[in-house]
Amino acid sequence: MKVLVIGSGAREHALAWAAAKNSDVTQVFVAPGNGGTALMGGKVHNLPLKATDINGLLEFSKTEGIDLTIVGPEQPLEQGLVDRFREARQEVIGPVRAAAQLETSKVFAKEFMKRYGIPTASYQVFTDAASAGRYLASLGEGEFPQVLKASGLCAGKGVVVASDLPEAQQALRSMFDDRVFGDAASEVVIESFLKGEEASVFVLTDGTDYRFFLPSQDHKRIGEGDTGKNTGGMGAYAPAPVVTPAVLAKVEEQIVGPVLEGMKKEGTPYTGFLYIGLMIDNGEPSVVEFNVRLGDPEAQVVLPLCKDDLVDALLASIRGGLSEVPFGMLDRSAATVVLASGGYPDQYETGKAISIAEPASDDVMLFHAGTSLQNGILETSGGRVISVTAVGDSLQACVDKAYAAVDGVAFEGAYHRRDIGFKAL
Repeated sequence: MKVLVIGSGAREHALAWAAAKNSDVTQVFVAPGNGGTALMGGKVHNLPLKATDINGLLEFSKTEGIDLTIVGPEQPLEQGLVDRFREARQEVIGPVRAAAQLETSKVFAKEFMKRYGIPTASYQVFTDAASAGRYLASLGEGEFPQVLKASGLCAGKGVVVASDLPEAQQALRSMFDDRVFGDAASEVVIESFLKGEEASVFVLTDGTDYRFFLPSQDHKRIGEGDTGKNTGGMGAYAPAPVVTPAVLAKVEEQIVGPVLEGMKKEGTPYTGFLYIGLMIDNGEPSVVEFNVRLGDPEAQVVLPLCKDDLVDALLASIRGGLSEVPFGMLDRSAATVVLASGGYPDQYETGKAISIAEPASDDVMLFHAGTSLQNGILETSGGRVISVTAVGDSLQACVDKAYAAVDGVAFEGAYHRRDIGFKAL
């Protein structure tokens, strides 16, 4: 069996790692991959095709005889990769373009949730700074903070939590006038601030049946104590204790079920991975956002905690029998710490040589993101460089192992948070 993983981040490295564990898989191609996937060897090979080169990826899939394609990032889903692959009868994991709007258009997502009674923050939609500014000015001081979101894709950075009116007005100018997010901010959602604790829940679904991964918690802010700018994610851990069995039951009843039923009703059954970003307040979950793929860095902790084979479950989600395939989770914990380039999420330099000490335990995995292999030398090539992941019998144990392994990775300007998992610990 041949598997194609699309993407170049640590999430895709983790997906390739999980796919390669299947004994029936003979080759795993990663397009375009990174320095870490290039070093895996054995079954795993990088493919010099961009994740958005749909024509090239489809042609490769057909000529190479790929049996399963797994889409990692959101951009090819927005461009309709799944639609094209299905038309060509190529088996692929992910939602069609219309269903992917749950992530690619925050306006679509909010209106969808309103139609089907899915709990989320109250909101307004604006297409110009003047009307948005008037709305914000009409709010009382006690109605802040307000959350401003560019409707389109912004790599996890198109959200501003404005604590007062001047901060909100500055965010509007950045989005509408300065165009810092380009066309992604042609529509801006302004919503009320949800209080509580954030968590991420992931499901794999065939459109009707679904299976849960362990819940996790991401650390989005650059600074310790969840301070500073939003990033793509500076670390994560699983399971997240804030997602109790009672909370998960509410997520299933109030969110997962209505999403799948609503999508079928609208003629676009949702398939693949569904990421539900939650705010949990006194045991009540509300949706902060949907993503239409696995999260990054959450994938780096939920995939190592899968007890059963991922590829078998993915194929069952396409061919039928998802509700019957083994899909158990280990009774352990996992944590990942992201090593980033100095200056991230703003300006940063690349091309820094990376040295890595061999981890002391098989429970430690290094999933690469912004790395490349240049003439045999591993170098930085992005903002988030490596996710150092560890599995342990307790959260404290895996956090300790992850940070011990972090000390064995070095490159000029490396930065990481020292408090991953602090809310649970």
